[in-house]
Amino acid sequence: MAQPGTLRVAVVGTGRMGADHVRRIQEVTSGARVTAVVDVDAERAKAVAAGVDGCTPYTDPAAAMAAADVDAVLIASPGPAHEAALLTAFAHDLPVLCEKPLTPDAASALRVLEAERSLGRRRVQVGFMRRYDAEYLKLKTLLDSGQLGRPLLLHHRHRNVASPPGWRSEMLVNDSVVHEMDVTRWLLGHEITAVTVLRPTPSANAPDGMQDPQFVVFETDGGAVVDVEIFVNCGFGYQVQAEAVCERGTARIGDGHAMVTNMAGRWGGTIAQDYLDRFADAYDREVQAWVDATRRGEVTGPSVWDGYAAAAVSEAGVRALEQGGRAEVELVERPPLYR
Repeated sequence: MAQPGTLRVAVVGTGRMGADHVRRIQEVTSGARVTAVVDVDAERAKAVAAGVDGCTPYTDPAAAMAAADVDAVLIASPGPAHEAALLTAFAHDLPVLCEKPLTPDAASALRVLEAERSLGRRRVQVGFMRRYDAEYLKLKTLLDSGQLGRPLLLHHRHRNVASPPGWRSEMLVNDSVVHEMDVTRWLLGHEITAVTVLRPTPSANAPDGMQDPQFVVFETDGGAVVDVEIFVNCGFGYQVQAEAVCERGTARIGDGHAMVTNMAGRWGGTIAQDYLDRFADAYDREVQAWVDATRRGEVTGPSVWDGYAAAAVSEAGVRALEQGGRAEVELVERPPLYR
């Protein structure tokens, strides 16, 4: 039985990310427990639920959200299923932590935004976990302090060992660079106004037909220029790095030099092999922040506006990739609820 005041969570989607969140809530997060899991694969839902006392498996998100022992929802299903799940959560007035993407495109994200706005209050925290990473938090604090002066340039590097099966060139923008889109907006406090994608000769390690790596350039309404190297088949590890170049100095994160060894005529360290390794602490902080805020009756963190803006920038990025040249970002006026 849940302790008094414990947040009872339904996790929608029990794939790799969803199953990891189930583990996190049960083993790491305080003040919450998983009481329902949902997956279109009934056997997978049953298998995950079997490992959690008092957890009921479902195949229908609406049924889980209507359950008496569900207070909140964590959505970790594939992006195309998010809109329906979010609207159902709104109908039940349930707070939501929704993994990125909010939805796969700007039009559906805008529909979610309008639905939440009609409620008159926020109900959704979007899962842009880098905002909870210790190094990114330090960089954000430093930039906000003004010690380095105005940010002029921001350099990002984003590398994966290998792309998942079935990945296509546009997914480097939609599924990987989307993180740099959000963290750029958050670090600088700017909106991204245009995107350009340059296409180097593809790596021999890239699947046939995939444009990998890509070099993506953002322009912002604050006058900063931002670049992203995205390379999803680098072969050696998972790396996420950022360097801010400002009027009075620079700051860099992501070098991964927490421990360096010297042995047998060699020196060096280790490189994370995937995002769940590199950002484990960030995911822990993200979910704990959501639980704590929800128990206080609040919603904090990345908003539906942030999810919508990321979708709009992603669409501009895909246009730039496919058509060449510079693509402007199309955003509606930001509603007061998200200011």
